[in-house]
Amino acid sequence: MNTAHRLLLPAALLCAAAAAWAAEDVFAFVPPGGRTLLAGVLASRPPAPEVNAMLAAKRTREEWQAWLRGHAGAMPALGKLSEKETATLADYMAFNLPTAPGKPLPIDGRDMVLDKCQGCHIITVVVTQDRAREAWLGTMNKPSHVQIKLSKEQREALANYLVLNAAIPIDDVPQELRAGGASY
Repeated sequence: MNTAHRLLLPAALLCAAAAAWAAEDVFAFVPPGGRTLLAGVLASRPPAPEVNAMLAAKRTREEWQAWLRGHAGAMPALGKLSEKETATLADYMAFNLPTAPGKPLPIDGRDMVLDKCQGCHIITVVVTQDRAREAWLGTMNKPSHVQIKLSKEQREALANYLVLNAAIPIDDVPQELRAGGASY
């Protein structure tokens, strides 16, 4: 079994689990993160050489965006992504690739928002804010947030995800998730 196929099976299983979870996901209004987007692309069974080239490369977000657009013909799932999803995926890939064959994909910004931020805040406090990257990083580096177990790179990835995907209109948030919670 080649490297690409060893990576596709865990990605396909991850996608199936994510799809089942999303069917009853009260947080479906929170945009997918890069791990979910990448798993979806891998589950579409793109050509092995394309997968190998993608997973073995190190690029900046801008380089990944160009690469993703340029490979949409060979990997049709890429062509189905919105501009925001392409930017989210490119940012995730810049932080997490290259990756070792068979290694699980690291958590993404959405995962961190749902897992880390909700420990203290109702989701609305985080995802409805429109803030600059520096503002998000400033908040994450305050004494009230530094004890949250995230590496410097994860904090940066989370800030980037929020810049790209937060500022969700309050009307898009389910009513039961709008009330209460702390604020910044």
